[in-house]
Parts: sequence; structure tokens; C-alpha cells
Amino acid sequence: MTAPQSLTSPSMAATPHGSDLRQALARAEARRKWRAFGLTVPLLVFLLFTLLIPIAALLMRAVENPEVVKALPYTVAALDGWDTQSAPAPAAYAALVQDLSHLPDSSDAGALARRLNTEAPGARSLIMGAYRALPLEGDADSIRQQLLDKDERWGDPVYWQAIAKNGSRWTGDYLLASLDLRRDAQGHIERMPEELRAYSGILLRTFHISFVVTVLCLVLAYPLAYWLSTLPERKANVLMIVVLVPFWTSILVRVAAWIVLLQSEGLVNSAIMGLGLTDKPLELLFNRTGVIISMVHILLPFMILPLYSVMKSVPPTYVRAAVSLGSAPLAAFARVYVPQTFPGIGAGALLVFILSIGYYITPALLGGADDQMLSYYIARYTNVEINWGMACALGALLLVTTLVLYGIYRRVGKTDLALA
Repeated sequence: MTAPQSLTSPSMAATPHGSDLRQALARAEARRKWRAFGLTVPLLVFLLFTLLIPIAALLMRAVENPEVVKALPYTVAALDGWDTQSAPAPAAYAALVQDLSHLPDSSDAGALARRLNTEAPGARSLIMGAYRALPLEGDADSIRQQLLDKDERWGDPVYWQAIAKNGSRWTGDYLLASLDLRRDAQGHIERMPEELRAYSGILLRTFHISFVVTVLCLVLAYPLAYWLSTLPERKANVLMIVVLVPFWTSILVRVAAWIVLLQSEGLVNSAIMGLGLTDKPLELLFNRTGVIISMVHILLPFMILPLYSVMKSVPPTYVRAAVSLGSAPLAAFARVYVPQTFPGIGAGALLVFILSIGYYITPALLGGADDQMLSYYIARYTNVEINWGMACALGALLLVTTLVLYGIYRRVGKTDLALA
């Protein structure tokens, strides 16, 4: 008896019916893929307008420098070829007055003055004084003398160097400043003086606080997640609701509650003094202790959930089998159970750490001057200094740091899976 012929045999494929069947299957598969893609289009559009475009704008603004080149085009052209050491030619003074007289209103002069003031302290009053002194008439030498009579600082090359250095629409100065670097008058990159270096220390402080918060969250979350994973499903679900309660409360409300609890006459200090552990209130507010306590409380659920989801998938029979083969219970737990929860540990630690390095509200309300993280200075440059370039440069630094950490996590995760 001959075996039945396969549907994919050459004879079947050669028939018109087989060709039509393949085409029908291909069209059905294409329609399925397009339907699936169509369902994802709203999400892709949402991510494009709420995530990708803002990130692209942030990165572009970190290297954009429009204030000087837009407000002082003739001055920038007049300074082309200037030696940057001596006072510029009278034509530069005349070009400056011409540019200032063409500014629409004082707000444009204010934006220019703020930008130059970040390069040369004192430039703000210098620019605004010249703007208020307009109109100035006469030839270039006369205008130069009138400006010097108004303020003799116009003869200082430092302020003209600031204009010349920012004569391009695109600059890396903001990114360099976020790394405590700068360009000198000749355009060479150098480290800032020690008394002006700030952001590298702030970045290290941000990492340190985030690392401590992550470790404390892991120490507190691991036994709690393990206990929840061993409970019956109904009890675990009820207790999981309690874990998720902080998600339903505003961060400002939780921070305000910690201010009440941690103050000198608060519940925590009253309990410590009532137990006789100390005879005076502890300093728990407006320092790093209060910041870490509040951040751990807020971020703890983000560590518990990944751990719990992984632990629920680990069969308890593995540890019992190791014990039955002669291993001590603690050794069996450490060598058999814990390695299987590494994915949950990695995911929870990465999530908590990345959320921590972007924190602003909690350190601003509970911390002191030496406890502010990088996000505080981003908000300051955005809302107080109105220096969008520096704010976006620090934001770009935080973004790159987050991507590097995620890349390291992916590399370590792949290595662990390969070893397993």
C-alpha cells in the first residue's frame, strides 16, 4: 500500500488548487499582521507625541544656543576674526548698539542678558544698562565712548569673549558644563576651577542616595514578598491590596505625613524617647535620613511586585528536594531558591534605582541643601533661572545615565541566563 501523499509534495504544489491555497493563506496571514499593527497604531502615536518627540526636543535644546546669535547678529559678525585678548574695534560697539536697538522689547534683552550672565557674571546688568541707554547716536568711535562712559566694563574683553563664544546657534557648552567642563576663550576644553565644579558631585550624590534606597527596598521587600508567595491565594490577594495602598495616595500627601511623623515632636521621636533609647529628639527632618526613609516607603511596592511575581513561579518542591538530599534548610534556600529569584531582584532593583535617580519632590521637601538630587537642579534651571539649555543638558545626562544602567542590566541578565 502506498503512503498518502503530503499536502506539500511537489505534485500537490504544482496543481492550481495548491497554488491558490498558498496564496489564500498568505493573504490571510498578511491581513492578520495588518490588523495586529492597526491595533498598535494608537499606542505608537501616543508614544510618539508624549515620549519620543519630547525626548528629541530635550536633546536638541541641550545643544541649541539661539539667544546670542538671534539677538546680536551684527555684533557676532563684527567680532569675527577678533583676537579675543584686547578690546574689540569700535565697529563692534556700533554693531552692538544697532542690534540692541532692533530688539522688539525688553524681554528679548532680558533673555540675552541672562544667557550672557551665565558665561560672564555681571553681563546682565551691563546689557540691560546699555539697552536702557538707547538711543545712542554718532559714529563708531563716539558710540564706543558713550558706552564706556555709561559703564567702563565695556572695555573688559571678558564680556566680548562671551558674545563671540556664543556666536553659533549650536553649542556643546551646556553638555560640557553638566560634566564640569568648559571652553576657554580660544575654544579649548578644560576642567572648571575646583570651586565651580558642582554637577559631578551632585551626580554622585544622586547615585549614592538611589543605591542606598534600592538596597533598603530589597532588604525589606524580599522577606515580605517571600512570605506573600507562601500564603494561600485569597490571603495573599488581600495583603497585596495593602501593599498597593500607597499607589492610591498622592506623593505630596505621603511626604507631608512623613514630615508630621519625623519632626521633633512627632510620633517617631516620641516613641523612641518613650522607650528610653534617647533622651532628646533625633534629627530626622531636612537631612538625608528623612529623604531615604520617605523614598523607601514610596518605592517599596515597586520592589515587592517583581519579586512576588517571580517567587510565585518558583516551585517549593525544589527546596524540599534539596533538604531531603541532606542540605541544611538555610543552605538550600540560599543555593536553590534565591538564584531562581534573580530575575525579580534585577527587575525590582533596576526599577527602583531608575525611579530614585529622577526624584525631586521628596528631597526638596524633606532634605537639606546637601541632599538635593540632580532633578532639583533641572527644576531650578527651568523655573527659576530660566536656563532651558542647562536644564535640558542635565536632563540629557540623566537620560544617558538611565540608558547606560539599563544596558548594563541587559548585559548582566543575558550573562546570567547563559551561565544558567
